[in-house]
Amino acid sequence: MIRKVSVGVDLLNAMHFIVGQSVLKDSHKIVEIKEIESGYHIRIQNELGEIVLWKSINRFVPVTVEYDLNF
Repeated sequence: MIRKVSVGVDLLNAMHFIVGQSVLKDSHKIVEIKEIESGYHIRIQNELGEIVLWKSINRFVPVTVEYDLNF
């Protein structure tokens, strides 16, 4: 399971997307980051529980992936 995706060449200045992060003026939260054939999909959930695709990141941009480790 992916916990965090950082998009950009320089990790310190990259755009970071983290599961559980509030987005869109705190009206939604990131609930899933999923690897797909063409890149990554980021899905968000609103206060009513509706889940929608928010961002799609293609494989042509530099991406660093952090996985959720459950021991």
